[in-house]
Amino acid sequence: MARPRTFDEEVALEGAMRLFWEKGYEAASTQDLCEATGLGRSSIYNAFSSKHALFVRALTHYLDTMTADQTTLLDDTGQSPLTRIRSFLAGAVDAEEHNRHERLGIGCLGVNSSTELSLRDPEVAGLLQRDLERRLDSLQGVIAAGQHAGEISRTREPRAIALFLNATIGGMRVSAQNGLDRTALEAITETALDALTP
Repeated sequence: MARPRTFDEEVALEGAMRLFWEKGYEAASTQDLCEATGLGRSSIYNAFSSKHALFVRALTHYLDTMTADQTTLLDDTGQSPLTRIRSFLAGAVDAEEHNRHERLGIGCLGVNSSTELSLRDPEVAGLLQRDLERRLDSLQGVIAAGQHAGEISRTREPRAIALFLNATIGGMRVSAQNGLDRTALEAITETALDALTP
């Protein structure tokens, strides 16, 4: 008979996610994972089977949580389309300001994983692509609504604008990790919004 687990798997997953977010996949050692999760090596491998499987679970958890928050905001029809897009961009600025205040400088686990792993890890690339499409779907919907309402320029298709906004967010995250402050990030937000308006 298998012994019941004596740890909270969600707490361990959260600790691993935080470690991968701070260090990246390659730099996170097994000992680091033991310390981050509070588990011994055998417990980590019994629960998650491998470092890679644990990383995939942690990344999936992160992406699902972040994208759910973003799509909830973008799909809120109680706000005007342009207000929703402004809030979407402001959320990235606020997150980076929080990281700076906490002296974390860790950016976005999705962006970090994309630059570290997506070209050589098909499973991670697939997760990131799935996440991108979910976000783009919500962005396209709010952009189309904004174009219909006359708030957003019709000179570009909604998907092209959605890709631009997603790339803007990614660039802001990386730039913040490289020291760009809140004032600069807010200027990027305002420039992006200016580019959308008729």
